[in-house]
Amino acid sequence: MARKFKIRGKQGKGIIEKSGRLETHFDVSVGELAGEQGQIWYLLKSFSNGSGQLEQNLSFHSNFSVFFVFLDTSTMVLSKTASQSDVSVHSTFASRYVRDQLPRFRMPENSIPKDAAYQIINDELMLDGNPRLNLASFVTTWMEPECNKLIMDAINKNYVDMDEYPVTTELQNRCVNMIAHLFNAPLGDSETAVGVGTVGSSEAIMLAGLAFKRKWQNKRKAEGKPYDKPNIVTGANVQVCWEKFARYFEVELKEVKLREGYYVMDPAKAVEMVDENTICVAAILGSTLNGEFEDVKLLNDLLVEKNKETGWDTPIHVDAASGGFIAPFLYPELEWDFRLPLVKSINVSGHKYGLVYAGIGWVIWRNKEDLPEELIFHINYLGADQPTFTLNFSKGSSQVIAQYYQLIRLGYEGYRNIMENCHENAMVLKEGLEKTGRFNIVSKDEGVPLVAFSLKDNKRHDEFEISEMLRRFGWIVPAYTMPADAQHITVLRVVIREDFSRTLAERLVIDIQKVLHELDTLPAKVNAKLAMAEEENSKNGTVKKTAIETQREITSYWKKFVSERKTNKNKIC
Repeated sequence: MARKFKIRGKQGKGIIEKSGRLETHFDVSVGELAGEQGQIWYLLKSFSNGSGQLEQNLSFHSNFSVFFVFLDTSTMVLSKTASQSDVSVHSTFASRYVRDQLPRFRMPENSIPKDAAYQIINDELMLDGNPRLNLASFVTTWMEPECNKLIMDAINKNYVDMDEYPVTTELQNRCVNMIAHLFNAPLGDSETAVGVGTVGSSEAIMLAGLAFKRKWQNKRKAEGKPYDKPNIVTGANVQVCWEKFARYFEVELKEVKLREGYYVMDPAKAVEMVDENTICVAAILGSTLNGEFEDVKLLNDLLVEKNKETGWDTPIHVDAASGGFIAPFLYPELEWDFRLPLVKSINVSGHKYGLVYAGIGWVIWRNKEDLPEELIFHINYLGADQPTFTLNFSKGSSQVIAQYYQLIRLGYEGYRNIMENCHENAMVLKEGLEKTGRFNIVSKDEGVPLVAFSLKDNKRHDEFEISEMLRRFGWIVPAYTMPADAQHITVLRVVIREDFSRTLAERLVIDIQKVLHELDTLPAKVNAKLAMAEEENSKNGTVKKTAIETQREITSYWKKFVSERKTNKNKIC
């Protein structure tokens, strides 16, 4: 509970009275306190009874009578990321309305004023990172005010109520057809596209994977062959949603391993892994690791030949979560989509380079035959017959409307201009990093507009330290290791979005140079310890580690270090 004290005095000196009794003296700084003569309420963090001095400098007009509310430091959260207490939520400004602590993990017994609820939550959210400086994410962080208004106007519409909101349903269908044409789906003049909006590419991939699995199972059943061991072939660079699909829906995931210098799926090796139980081969148009486009055309050509030799009809799914809204505008001649006969479905994230806030993805099928009818449900309890093929049911309409806004607002010209600008800014950042002479560029110029880079020499300090120190400047730049068999390679990655300007790119290079300069003045941390351990081992007759083994050990150490830090933060917040 808060404790009230009355402070009386003139400039220079003051006393604190508690319950009408003199408690202690304190010194007062010379200056002025905004306000009129009389009594005002103010808030301080704490005071020291032992020393007789307040932690803050106090200043007020002479003959002021000022009431202060003191709260114990153990209950305050002003500049810390989490309270020392793990059972209650505390707020500075909300204490004007709420005098009792709020339970952290239980619903409070009583209501609180809306202002207090807002202030409590707003204060905690201030400790989040700045989305505009979050260079780890592909997800859109800025939209035009007009689109923001459309989003808020539709925030209370449930998309699944198609009969109640027929125009919203129509807008989704328009988006599906626009995207299908963008991906060169073989549609007739009056033919409508087959596709659906999702909450993101993860759901889209689940739906596409289920369609492949069911179609494969139906064919195997008709042929009287076993259908209990389906598998899917991907590169080891796939996003985790593919691993989720494989585990959740009991499909074996066969991964093509990576190698140093080649961080995407090798089409030749992928086709070698295909067997009669392969439901599809998944190609990535825009690897999460380095933005590179996989060679879907070569994969298609090799798979066509294998299908002819074996009599199979193994199809291709293209995971274009990141690159689906980039390739058609920057690389229109690149064949990766429905122009290739084995490509049966494509997913794309509207909330990435589709330029919509998080919460919208799309999956498009080549034609109706590629989506088994038994996967589509028909419901009528919302007012009319409604076909639905989703993993969830209720969801907001705002993102669908926002996607339609972007498609008609920008058009082909607008998307091309934005993607070209993103690519140019990526080149500015790449050139700035190359000029430092300290980095190897891992990303490719053709692909998603991002820059992935690693240190040429990480014997003293590594990429994880750079990532950690850049946070002091507000930048969120991830450092991570490559998948098998290139896990000894560590990279930093900067994703260039629409709201990342050339000025920010130049500023980031300057801040990276500052970090490098500071690291050069610091003693080696991890490597020094490993060097000492290696020296000790050599004395004991242990075989000296290779450079790759040493790097893998360093990487393992930092992964453990980062993991422990995250765990400790979660414990106290």
